Amino acid sequence: MRASSLIAALALLAPDKGDASNYRNEAEDNGTRPIYERCPPQEEARPNRRSPRVPVLPFEPTPCDPARLPGADPNALDEFSGLPDRWRIVSLLGYRENLLDPYHGNNWLKGDRPVIGEDWFFNLGLVSDSVIEPRRFPVPVAAADSGDPGSLDTIGDGEQQVYAQSLAAEFVLYKGSTVFKPPDWEFRFTPVFNLNYAAVNEPGILRANPARGTTRSDGAIGVQALFVDKHLRNVSDRYDFDSIRVGVQPFTADFRGFLFQDSPFGVRLFGTRDNNHWQYNLAWFRRLEKDTNSGLNDLIELGGDAFRDDDVFVANLYRQDWPWLGYNSQLVLAHNRNREGSDQFYDDNRFIQRPSSLGLERARDYDVTYLGYNGDGHVGRWNLSVSAYGAIGEEDLGTFTAQSADIRAFFGAAELSRDFDWVRARGTLLYASGDDDPFDDVSQGYDAIFENPLIAGADTSFWIRQPVPLVGGGRVSLSGRNGVLNSLRSSKEFGQSNFTNPGLLLVGAGGDLDLTPTLRASVNANYLWFADTAVLEAARMQADIGRDIGLDFSVALTWRPLATQNIVVRLSAAALVPGRGFADLYGRKTPYSILGNLVFAY
Repeated sequence: MRASSLIAALALLAPDKGDASNYRNEAEDNGTRPIYERCPPQEEARPNRRSPRVPVLPFEPTPCDPARLPGADPNALDEFSGLPDRWRIVSLLGYRENLLDPYHGNNWLKGDRPVIGEDWFFNLGLVSDSVIEPRRFPVPVAAADSGDPGSLDTIGDGEQQVYAQSLAAEFVLYKGSTVFKPPDWEFRFTPVFNLNYAAVNEPGILRANPARGTTRSDGAIGVQALFVDKHLRNVSDRYDFDSIRVGVQPFTADFRGFLFQDSPFGVRLFGTRDNNHWQYNLAWFRRLEKDTNSGLNDLIELGGDAFRDDDVFVANLYRQDWPWLGYNSQLVLAHNRNREGSDQFYDDNRFIQRPSSLGLERARDYDVTYLGYNGDGHVGRWNLSVSAYGAIGEEDLGTFTAQSADIRAFFGAAELSRDFDWVRARGTLLYASGDDDPFDDVSQGYDAIFENPLIAGADTSFWIRQPVPLVGGGRVSLSGRNGVLNSLRSSKEFGQSNFTNPGLLLVGAGGDLDLTPTLRASVNANYLWFADTAVLEAARMQADIGRDIGLDFSVALTWRPLATQNIVVRLSAAALVPGRGFADLYGRKTPYSILGNLVFAY
């Protein structure tokens, strides 16, 4: 910083100019004095009163106020030494480097100062996620007879325990001043290390070979992000921009993860307009195979086979503050092109995933286009989130017929809530259409591309958290893990979308209670029905299956001892009280799940 720059900066801190009557015109004196010279009227000093701004004049002592100290002569000031950039000022102010503290101090691991040159920064993120999960739900048995006396022939003891430990590390190197605009360059790498252990009471659940026992230990390394991001241009003085991102990247097609939320490989062009009121994405993604037991991207073991022949094209457009202030709207157009009709894929546990063991047990090629509207925000004191999708397309084989079928399906969801001091009450409605005739040439059951829904209690809900196998259809899940739809896939991670399914109707109520600034309790009660049971009756060869699934009740406690996301402790419990439809399929035994979750983040 030069001396002239310092004087200019100090001038900005000077008081306002004030009334022109406080200045004398000396032009008539002798022509040698400045036009305006400060001569404030004599009055008693008042606290917090701002004096008028002094104009910048050549150095000259002024005799107007004898009690005033003369200003410094700028010609006598020493030359100032410049700093390489503004980030070093933090060190000069006495902030010591503290690599263990992500909030205080001078931490180059958190981008507090450049690591290369003047504008290359580095950010390190670490997250430890520990899960303990006892649970019970209906499971298929390896043979036609369970070893548990009194059990149904096809349904065994569903008691299970799952333990999982994940460590995610995020390395980000980026260039540019990112206070008001995106980085010029960004390189991101996010590996995740996972160890998991499962114990069950029935053989043949964890592995296809029943002789492999009832316990399983496994480990995996997944790559959840590996991309480069280039800032292409700014299109306004408010830093509206266009950028492109290439590589493995997380992406969510809508606000609540109803359609497509994954970390695929892809190319994405995105940006903003009109002072960030408009946001857009244009993207192509190719889905990746997953590790069987962790669900992470499997790029290491599979190598060249890591890419599925499953492409997703997405265009979405966001509008902030429309149609009301504080409410955001979005339009989505997505196309899923799947060419896995000739695939035969077994997972690491040797269960067949493609084709699915349902109906004709043949993989399919399909093209399906989704058109949707999503809204999220508040209308006055009410919080409102809505979503609606229509799916149209064609598949070359039906699930139960050897002929092509047209896809025509619909999905809708809404969640309304309101805050009452420390309590938020909410109501939920969700509908996914079901197929009323699995043997015709129209597939009417709605299925997403890769869902991860945030609604109706999310993963504290039993139905959303747990995969419920459809026993009579072989290794086919009625609903998938971390999914709400009854899609009848082999699994959410490996299976193809299936538009011949029974659909779902959900009506729910719940609330969040902020008991203290760091402790929140949540309760949810959802009643579920099948939209249509024709597909289930065909798959199970069982007539007159009831529509009502039952009452899903859950409660959760979330504690953040530091009032941040750095330490999060969560404990939840959920149970499904069977309705007639669930009892027709699995019996009256109540399934449940308990989740203990501990998260540390740096």
